[in-house]
Amino acid sequence: MSNHGYSESLSFGGSGHIQGQQVVPFRTGSISLKFQLLHGNLVILVKEAKNLPNMDAFHKTLGDIVARLPGTGSNKITSDPYVTVSVARAVVGRTFVISNTENPVWEQHFDVPVAHYASQVHFVVKDSDVVGSQLIGVVAIPVEQIYSGMKVEGTYPILGSNGKPCKPGAALSLSIQYIPIEKLTFNNNGVGLDPDHQGVPGTYFPVRRGGKVTLYQDAHVPDGCLPSIKLDDNVEYEHGSCWQDMFDAISQARRLIYIVGWSVYHKVRLLRDGRTDCMLGDLLKNKSQEGVRVLLLVWDDPTSTSIMGYKTDGIMQTNDEETRRFFKHSSVQVLLCPRSAGKGSWVKKQEVGTIYTHHQKTVIVDADAGHFRRKIIAFVGGLDLCLGRYDTPEHPIFRTLQTVHKDDNRNPTFSDRVVGCPRQPWHDLHSKIEGPAAYDILANFQERWLKASKPRGIQKLKAHDDALLKIERIPEIMGMADLPQSSEDDLEAWDVQVFRSIDSNSVRGFPENPKDASSMNLVCGKNVLIDMSIHAAYVKAIRAAQHFIYIENQYFLGSSYNWALYNDLGANNLIPMEIALKIVKKIKANERFAVYIVIPMWPEGVPTSTPLQRILFWQHKTMQMMYEMIYKALLEAGLHNRYCPQDYLNFFCLGNREKPSGEESSAAKKINEANKKEANTPQALTRKNRRFMIYVHSKGMIVDDEYVIIGSANINQRSMEGTRDTEIAMGAYQPHHTWARKLSSPHGQIYGYRTSLWAEHIGFLEECFKQPESLECVQRVRSLSEQNWRQYVSDEITEMKGHLLRYPVEVDQTGKVNHLPGCATFPDVGGNILGDFTAIQENLTI
Repeated sequence: MSNHGYSESLSFGGSGHIQGQQVVPFRTGSISLKFQLLHGNLVILVKEAKNLPNMDAFHKTLGDIVARLPGTGSNKITSDPYVTVSVARAVVGRTFVISNTENPVWEQHFDVPVAHYASQVHFVVKDSDVVGSQLIGVVAIPVEQIYSGMKVEGTYPILGSNGKPCKPGAALSLSIQYIPIEKLTFNNNGVGLDPDHQGVPGTYFPVRRGGKVTLYQDAHVPDGCLPSIKLDDNVEYEHGSCWQDMFDAISQARRLIYIVGWSVYHKVRLLRDGRTDCMLGDLLKNKSQEGVRVLLLVWDDPTSTSIMGYKTDGIMQTNDEETRRFFKHSSVQVLLCPRSAGKGSWVKKQEVGTIYTHHQKTVIVDADAGHFRRKIIAFVGGLDLCLGRYDTPEHPIFRTLQTVHKDDNRNPTFSDRVVGCPRQPWHDLHSKIEGPAAYDILANFQERWLKASKPRGIQKLKAHDDALLKIERIPEIMGMADLPQSSEDDLEAWDVQVFRSIDSNSVRGFPENPKDASSMNLVCGKNVLIDMSIHAAYVKAIRAAQHFIYIENQYFLGSSYNWALYNDLGANNLIPMEIALKIVKKIKANERFAVYIVIPMWPEGVPTSTPLQRILFWQHKTMQMMYEMIYKALLEAGLHNRYCPQDYLNFFCLGNREKPSGEESSAAKKINEANKKEANTPQALTRKNRRFMIYVHSKGMIVDDEYVIIGSANINQRSMEGTRDTEIAMGAYQPHHTWARKLSSPHGQIYGYRTSLWAEHIGFLEECFKQPESLECVQRVRSLSEQNWRQYVSDEITEMKGHLLRYPVEVDQTGKVNHLPGCATFPDVGGNILGDFTAIQENLTI
């Protein structure tokens, strides 16, 4: 049977991925089927299919031609079937491919979170072919049949486009059960109630008990720049200084220094307090000369080259080739790692290799464990060791251009480096992990290094020396099992869990046989196994939240399947939908709940450019979907005249202004006189108005002051799907500092961290900030952000004590999101605040 009219548009790079779009081109049931909200988990078993048609017979001629092409040898005799499971056209599961059979047996289990309005669950049977996947047929299970929670099990005819079986006797055996969120054990207990220390279940790395976590804001926090914060038992919160601690850890390493980065630049200086001018590259060379094994695993930007003296910097300016050249004749080993698609079509390989990146940021070293032993510690978060990242909570834009940032003045908003323009301040979140979970971060490095260093081509003829240290053979270094066990009475102990977005094209150690994927808590793509545990961690934490959620992230877009328009985009991560449903649930129960989301004013780069306008457009659609759901809940509860949607959900950004000194004023005047023709350019306007956004590069979430997630993953599809950008994150909490244990607001380290971040952004602390879920706190923070916005856009230049700005949109009483009156574009730099979409959809911006 032909697949006439069938189209499949997966979110990234074709049919190898989990979260994508599944379009069924024909009706599979009664048009009167009721759409209902599936919010919880679907427990699915795809057993087997019988009597499938031989799809190769329908495509034999074209298949024969392709099979004769170099590198596409095929022994196909009949269909290579697999099944995708989709809800609201969003793919939520996929079986592995079984070659050359018309009677495949999968026996594959799925336990997938859902937050979708749907009338049917589709099981789409397909044939994997060298020319692309071909539709065999569909089994549609009405949501009404599973909504009660009863297991639905049976053998169903596989229907073709005419509504009849695609072949006499063609059938699919399956079972499906819907577990509503109310019946999930963790839903009503809060994140921190985890007496059995299970953490996020069903993930590659389990939760590890007895660790220690240090939480960082920005690269450096000078002494005294943030207020004193008291924790439980009158403990003083310590503001960590990330790059200082990282410099010390690298300096004190004796055995190994393993660094992973999207960008690692040898010229960056971790310390800028005048004590040392040592650059990272020199520090690493020195340690290597001392006998320390120094390995760097850096994303290989395909647009940067260094061939026979011809050099290009690359679109992303990651300095990967320059760093490789710097270490070339040293004992520091640098592996530039391209983002590889592995198996798949030529088109898919080009897309993955060109568009997607290795985005993890970790530093792993051995450290003193006492008693002449060493242990592994690891840093993980959003900070790359490169230019443009060093900043403090003050986030200066002009006054450090000739001092701390003299050789580190970066602003991608301007196409050229222009004299006198503001630097782009950088706000980020990072962490240090000590204890068992640090060894999981080491395992991630080892798995990635082994995959990336695998000899290819002519290198296979050479002896391959594995650079990784075998730490189990070094008695001095403690293994995970050797670490001292913390006591149940240790009030400062942490439970820590490592999460990833990564697939089998980027790591060694995933099962060769896809049937074994579930044993390691991996999911199947068409030709790949996937670790999607970062997405799982966010979903579980949001579902368990009881009071408030605080998010800082470089991007915020997703759940496009529930947008009013462009709902076929493929940005199908559940995070925005789960947040909106959490608020809806609290409104129905007449309980307080608040969500604070801090994002950049605009994505990094030129805000008028097409890619950035598209990202802003998708961001606007995400906001609109969430606010409309909140308004509808208020309306149904009869609370729409009492509360507004922003009493529950608010978006913010960060910005700064600086009054010029006398010397700066005269210098600026000379620059402006010399560039009169450019009076209305972004460069001239930012110089004149002395203002610029603070770029939010954070990737973190705090729930109820008891649970924190920090890592490299953005809240968009490319970070969450697992087959696009490779990511790593940690989720952690202190068992003695939870709502369940305290029966009130916990004031442990996570509370201190969130409060410290608010002190940085707002400029001071108030009593109401201790209860972020309260209406008083929500309205106070929103009021302060509105005051700061007015100061930011004012014609009068004044020093800003607080950096937290309202995101420049207006949300009306009914949840409609528009730009602020008279402010459709970003101040000084232009670009529509609500974004714009033209031409065709692509995968880069989601």
